[in-house]
Amino acid sequence: MSNKTIVITRPSGQARQLSEALQINLLNSGFTPETTPKIISLPLLTIAPKSDDALVEKIIKALKTADLAIFVSPNAIECTMRLLEQSWQDLSDKPLPVGVMGGSSMVALKNHGIGVEGNPTKVILPQRNAQWDSEGLWVELQKLSWDWSTKKVIIFKGEGGRDWLADTLKNAGAQVEAFSVYARVPLDLNSPAWNEIQGMDFAKSLWLLTSSEAVRYLGQANLPLDLATAICPHHNIADAAEQIGFGEVFTCEPGDDALIAASQAWLTI
Repeated sequence: MSNKTIVITRPSGQARQLSEALQINLLNSGFTPETTPKIISLPLLTIAPKSDDALVEKIIKALKTADLAIFVSPNAIECTMRLLEQSWQDLSDKPLPVGVMGGSSMVALKNHGIGVEGNPTKVILPQRNAQWDSEGLWVELQKLSWDWSTKKVIIFKGEGGRDWLADTLKNAGAQVEAFSVYARVPLDLNSPAWNEIQGMDFAKSLWLLTSSEAVRYLGQANLPLDLATAICPHHNIADAAEQIGFGEVFTCEPGDDALIAASQAWLTI
């Protein structure tokens, strides 16, 4: 086993998917069980879906008259569809297009049959994965040439998070209603999940950071991060990693493929 360690900081389910994909990719690329790094899952945040009948009623009512629905993440899709327990196309009085920001959200939509129906739901996604964020989605939305003052937009999100897109849509004249469909619960600093981290060589560790909020929470753990390296798929996350003291911070394009490629590049250093 290599003496290098890769730490995946996503919520458990998503961390498992990335870990398995990373392991397969490394083995297919010529790494052996002896040279493959140890991969540790440290779920800095747990996604806690909301379950509220009143919230469900508000969402269903809003969707009936909406012109566009935006999901800010795969978690937003999973938690919304779990709440509603209905086919997407049955929720609106007219075909309701969907906006998402990245490839993982596209996969989540397909898992719920959205965008692959007989008469498929229109899905709006930034065309280049380098633009898989709020700003990239706004670029695509402007191509619709809509009069935003006549449009109602629903945004599904977690508690907190960025409001840039909502504010931008409001400034363009749109009526915007945001629904928080999940909360993010920080990992208890006394959790046994930290034990593997405490015993590793931080100078030979690579941290895959995919959430600014999770990074800020990590900064409370009093770890020797100045010895460690981080890879971040967005400049906002990279900024947060630098602020909490990571020794080296690299950015890559969004998406698991880019994280895996960047991890491989680090392993060859």
